[in-house]
Amino acid sequence: MEHLAALVIATGILILIPGPNAALIVANSLAFGFREGLVTVAGTTLGVGLQLLIVIVGMSTLIELASEAFAWLRWIGVAYLVWLGVVTFRTKPDDLSRIKARRAIFLKSCLVAAVNPKTLVFNAAFLPQFVPVAGGMHDVVIVGVVFLAVLFAGDVLWALFAASASRLLGRLQDATNRIAGLFLVRAGLGLALARRSA
Repeated sequence: MEHLAALVIATGILILIPGPNAALIVANSLAFGFREGLVTVAGTTLGVGLQLLIVIVGMSTLIELASEAFAWLRWIGVAYLVWLGVVTFRTKPDDLSRIKARRAIFLKSCLVAAVNPKTLVFNAAFLPQFVPVAGGMHDVVIVGVVFLAVLFAGDVLWALFAASASRLLGRLQDATNRIAGLFLVRAGLGLALARRSA
């Protein structure tokens, strides 16, 4: 039980350091509101969950074989986020309601989280530290589930924070989209700077 408490604390600290996923959550929450922020959180959580599945199953060989395809997917994600950031930065507040498609937000968030090689390698190194020495697959799965639950809760707080900030920025109107656009570009740059080795 102590290893799970340590995992919760360590993951909580990691959540305070915003990466591409948090930047995307903040951007969508600022631009579209809390509900779309939650959709983004669901997408990024699923993306990280897919990475954890790879880690749990132990498909390191598959990761090596697919590394080039992974790199291409990552650069497509980078280009998309930067493009979306520029479009959001230049869009007037009232126009954003036209591009609020929850399914698209969910799928794109999942893709951004899933193709980040830095988090894949980090999770592969980070999570085993919290599995008991004599632990089996059951313990590995529990660690993965606890990690995802804490990550999800922390990201919901990011979305809530950003949505609240959006209301405060409501008087400035254009500032909300510009800040959201900058966060999207930041998410793209964070993904671009991600390396396979942590």
